[in-house]
Amino acid sequence: PMVYAVGQANSHIPSQAPRLIDLHWGEQAAPRVTLVGKGVCFDTGGLNMKSAAGMKLMKKDMGGAAQVLGCQMIMQLRVPIQLRVLIPAVENSISGNAMRPLDILSSRKGLTVEVGNTDAEGRLVLGDALTEAASEKPGVIIDFATLTGAARVALGTELPALFCNRPEVMSAVLEAGLATDDPLWNLPLHPPYRSLLDSSIADLSNISSGSYGGAITAALFLQEFIEPDIPWVHIDMMAWNLRSLPGRPEGGEAMGMRAIAKFIQDFCSQ
Repeated sequence: PMVYAVGQANSHIPSQAPRLIDLHWGEQAAPRVTLVGKGVCFDTGGLNMKSAAGMKLMKKDMGGAAQVLGCQMIMQLRVPIQLRVLIPAVENSISGNAMRPLDILSSRKGLTVEVGNTDAEGRLVLGDALTEAASEKPGVIIDFATLTGAARVALGTELPALFCNRPEVMSAVLEAGLATDDPLWNLPLHPPYRSLLDSSIADLSNISSGSYGGAITAALFLQEFIEPDIPWVHIDMMAWNLRSLPGRPEGGEAMGMRAIAKFIQDFCSQ
C-alpha cells in the first residue's frame, strides 16, 4: 500500500505506475538471502517539493535498485544461494492524485504511518518491501538506499553508512568492505531515538520530530518493518561520485556492492 501511495501521482501512466518488482534465482535448498533496493526513479519531493538544486541529481534516487540489480556479481560467484531481489519502483511526482502531507497510510505490515513530509518517501516504499522480504524468513536481508542527506553530512559522499541489528553480521560486512576496498562506516540503531518517530494519530511518523540524527531515525523507521529474529543490514549511500577517482569515474557508483558480494560469498559458504 505504501509503494502505491508514493507513486500514485503517476498511477494513470502505465509505464510510470508504481510496482514492486520481485526476482528469484538459485537453489531451493541453499541459504536464503534477500536484497532490497530503493527504486525511486525520479524524486521531485512530491507536494513537499525539493528546490531546483535539491532536485538536480534525483535521477540517481534509484541507486539502491541499481545496486541490487548488480546481484549478477553474486550469481557469477557460483556460491550455493537462494537469492531474492525486491525493488519498490516508483516516481515521486506531483499531480492532483499525489500523496499529501499528513495523510495516514496503512502499510503492508499493518502499521499506520503519518506522512510528515512527502519527501521522506524512500523509507515508505522500503517499509513495504522489507515486510515482504521478511515474510520468507531469509537468513539475512540487505537493503541499499539513497535514503538521507544526514548520512552524507555525517560521512561525506564517498563513505556509505552501515546499520545492522546483529553485531557479528556488522563486523563481517565491515571486514568484507576492507577486503574489497569498498569501505563502509557503521552507525548505531540507537533505541532512545525511536520516540522521535512517534505520532499522535498513527503508529509512527515518516519523519523525526527532531533536527538531528536523521540517518539514524530513518534506519529506526525501517527497523519497524523487520522481524527481530532476522539479521538485517541497511546501507545508506550516495550512489554517485561527484569527482573522478582511480577506477571510479564521476557519475553512478555501486557503493557497498563489492563488500556485500564478498560478505554473501562468505555467508553462503559457511
